Amino acid sequence: MLWATVSISIGSLIAIPWLIARIPRDYFAGPKAPPLPWAQAHPAWRLLLSGLKNLVGLILVLVGLALFVLPGQGVLTLLVGLMLLEFPGKRRMELFLVRRPRVRKVLDWIRKRAGRKPLLVHEPGE
Repeated sequence: MLWATVSISIGSLIAIPWLIARIPRDYFAGPKAPPLPWAQAHPAWRLLLSGLKNLVGLILVLVGLALFVLPGQGVLTLLVGLMLLEFPGKRRMELFLVRRPRVRKVLDWIRKRAGRKPLLVHEPGE
């Protein structure tokens, strides 16, 4: 059990910043999410990639929830997992989380360390 806890903590410390640095700068800039890169691909290919994306997202959400009680970055892992899942109300939840000042500050700090510009975030009423 200890090895699993250590593995999850170390894995999240490496993978999550890497994934956050690769979020397109304008991903949160509009009220709607940008289309997926494979939106125009063959339907079978789209189904396979969407299934894999959702599986990885579900795993990250579960790990993020576990990291609320284990050492690690639970909120960031949860946010990245939610970004990968497809469900009704996803965009509202993403924007709710990324608009939190503490979450936004950490996201932009991680991106700055990776040499990336801060995220553009759509604010209500824009």
